[in-house]
Amino acid sequence: MLVAAEASGDALGAGLIAQLRAQAPDTDFVFSGVGGVRMAEMGVQSPFDISELSILGLVEGLKAYGRVMKRVRETVAYAQAQQPDVVILVDSWGFTLRVANGIRKAMPHVKLIKYVGPQVWAMRPGRAKTLARAVDMLLALHPMDAPYFEREGLKTVVVGNPALNVDFSRADPAGFRAKLGLGATDQMLLVLPGSRPSEIKRLMPVFNDTMRRLHAERPALTIVIPVADTVRDPVEAAVADLPFVRLIGGEDDKHSAMMAADLALACSGTVSTELALAGCPMIIAYKVEPLTAWIFKNVATIKHITLFNIMAEKEIAPEFVQDDATADNLVKAVNARLDDRVLREAQIQSQFDALNIMGRGQKPPAEKAAAAVLEFIGT
Repeated sequence: MLVAAEASGDALGAGLIAQLRAQAPDTDFVFSGVGGVRMAEMGVQSPFDISELSILGLVEGLKAYGRVMKRVRETVAYAQAQQPDVVILVDSWGFTLRVANGIRKAMPHVKLIKYVGPQVWAMRPGRAKTLARAVDMLLALHPMDAPYFEREGLKTVVVGNPALNVDFSRADPAGFRAKLGLGATDQMLLVLPGSRPSEIKRLMPVFNDTMRRLHAERPALTIVIPVADTVRDPVEAAVADLPFVRLIGGEDDKHSAMMAADLALACSGTVSTELALAGCPMIIAYKVEPLTAWIFKNVATIKHITLFNIMAEKEIAPEFVQDDATADNLVKAVNARLDDRVLREAQIQSQFDALNIMGRGQKPPAEKAAAAVLEFIGT
């Protein structure tokens, strides 16, 4: 059984299922669980829609607490009905930790594996002990994860960051630009507002103002927004009065757009690594509830929020967080890069250098994760 509560976790879960089948073709696996469209494509029918669980921040979490706990109870009951031998809990710290504790209490014989641990190297290192009490093994994304959890006695296998192994082989940037009627020198801005409803709520008003101003100043600029399935309705509603914005869906078109764009304006998250791999320079913006931001500022041990900035220990991609995430700042940053090809090319190279530090080119994480799971369960 796999449990994923967000679009990114749903993709991880689907990739893991595919690799488990590929690496153990003679094993009669039966998969069940909680997930989204990607896991559904692998045959896992979720008992409920996970989009309502895509929550970020303390205040947002408190508001959704009752709904989340209801889904936790339903997930534990679903596990009891399915009677799995192994439960793999993918990302989504708050939700999956509660599910793990519930399953541990109701079904103590079941092996529990966490896929993606909390970023204890950035903040709240005490979570390492909490996770070690809740699960039997961790599949970690980053080498700096392991020491924190191993100190607490939790078996930890570093599988790497899946964003470093995004498959761009089906991308067709030239074809994508041609489909939009763009020539080689026509400029295109990619806008990625996030995959969580709370991110859309916080960032789309700022992004909308930014896009309006850019369109007024640069009417020839093409603006494209790839839309995640989890937030399609609110994004479409947000841009309903922006007829110059083009919405796209699907992974192939998204990857083609990343490679075709001159620049991206993106919500902080995994997408920043994907953009860097595609060779797209970017500007990062992020906003959360004020209380959440205050707590983060006071407990975090990192200076940046973008993973490749953190790894490089410098701001390669400009970050505009909280009160700095304004249309004035974003328009200025976008214009500076659209007007300066040398600046864009220098940022692309610095992004590539940071990706090398992160481990670009290593074996796909899903492959490593599946091998670790099979070894752990003795298959």
